[in-house]
Amino acid sequence: MFGRRRKGRADAEKTAGAAEPLADGVDSEEFESDGAAEENGEQRRVSLPPAPRPDGPWDISEVRNAEEGRVDLGGILVPGVEGMELRVEVAGDSIVAATVVLRDSAVQLQAFAAPKNEGIWGEVRSEIAGGITQQGGVVDEVEGPLGWELRAQVPVQLPDGANGVQLVRFVGVDGPRWFLRGVISGQGAVQPEAAGVLEQVFRDTVVLRGEGPMAPRDPIVLKLPDDAQMVPEGVQQEQAEGSRFAGGVDRLQRGPEISEIR
Repeated sequence: MFGRRRKGRADAEKTAGAAEPLADGVDSEEFESDGAAEENGEQRRVSLPPAPRPDGPWDISEVRNAEEGRVDLGGILVPGVEGMELRVEVAGDSIVAATVVLRDSAVQLQAFAAPKNEGIWGEVRSEIAGGITQQGGVVDEVEGPLGWELRAQVPVQLPDGANGVQLVRFVGVDGPRWFLRGVISGQGAVQPEAAGVLEQVFRDTVVLRGEGPMAPRDPIVLKLPDDAQMVPEGVQQEQAEGSRFAGGVDRLQRGPEISEIR
């Protein structure tokens, strides 16, 4: 069964993200200094070409029979996991993100167009971190199982109206003319054993960018499978705040349903 959550255009822009894996023995980004920045002891990130992806995520050209064992959402093909729910997010008339929910954990997947010869995950990590920090959150940049990632404590409003924080992991990988961003929440953000399946879902995802011209960071539009059954739910309009690349953080605890159970 599939249900949808509708988002405004501004929300769609906020859900953008970027990714960049590591080549063996190579740091995920380089730094250079210039005049004023050097005087202040600051360094500027320099984007590198996308690194190899020996463990995925995959480009459609790299996988034979990509539809086998995966849910075909057009721009991405999401691997099926027993007991999972698959939810989609809608901006206007377009589906722009998918979230795999498994027990008390979730990973939101969103693919974007990217420059042909340049990875942008390092740059986007900085933007995400800056947006969360401005909200009063805390961000650590660490090297995790999927490469460099952000582990964040994001301020949220709890159901009883009190202020709290949500623990979230931002992961990303650059591919050929695309990048795939993942937002891991719930138990998967804090427990390695719960994160393992979600990390594998991220690795096994296949991206189909298409050959048409797209501006860097434009969302790769998704579609529902032909045999999808929509869950009749009320449509709600939500406004995300903070970094334009940090969308979806506060909505992964239990979102609107677009679910397929395998």
